[in-house]
Amino acid sequence: MNRYRAPFGPDDVQILERESPFRGFFRLDRLRLRHRLFAGGWSRELTRELFVRNEAAGVLPWDPVRDEVLLIEQFRAGALDYRDTPWCLEIIAGIADKAGESLADMICREAQEEAGITLTQLRPLPSYLVSPGGSNERMTLFFAMADLANAGGLHGAAEEGEDIRVHRVPMADIPALLETGVLDNAPCLIALQWLLLNHDALRREQGVGV
Repeated sequence: MNRYRAPFGPDDVQILERESPFRGFFRLDRLRLRHRLFAGGWSRELTRELFVRNEAAGVLPWDPVRDEVLLIEQFRAGALDYRDTPWCLEIIAGIADKAGESLADMICREAQEEAGITLTQLRPLPSYLVSPGGSNERMTLFFAMADLANAGGLHGAAEEGEDIRVHRVPMADIPALLETGVLDNAPCLIALQWLLLNHDALRREQGVGV
């Protein structure tokens, strides 16, 4: 599969200047750079703005006994221009902003804060660059088991402005939700499609049959 790998690496990019005109909860960098070309030589000087944030992670909890997943719903300003409602159904997620905390530990903490549940049997799913044309953000996904018998209600850290509603979703409802476009954010789509592909094998693994 090496023929699909780029022939270049970090040394094939020249950063001529990097500045940070904005620093807040996130950071915006402006880069002047040039890079090697597939046909040989170097590109002209390019200016690129880069949205910079810490690594993020998300998790899809599944209750094998009830065959349900847990999704959360909250307001998202980024959805204002594209949806009939800016309240989005999502998987539990967070940003790695505590020194020394692993992504797995962070996502277990977020599960408690955002949904009041305890995760078990955490397993990594694919990680990916969210929008590499303009951001350095990387999202790592996890899948986990959880007892969802008492899951529900309202959650979130008030000091962070979080107002989160918890949904228990039967597996039988997921295909229709995907088809209608209600679930339209990448972490949710990727995690749920992974679960649909592996659902039968996971049920056998957990001893709940198919």
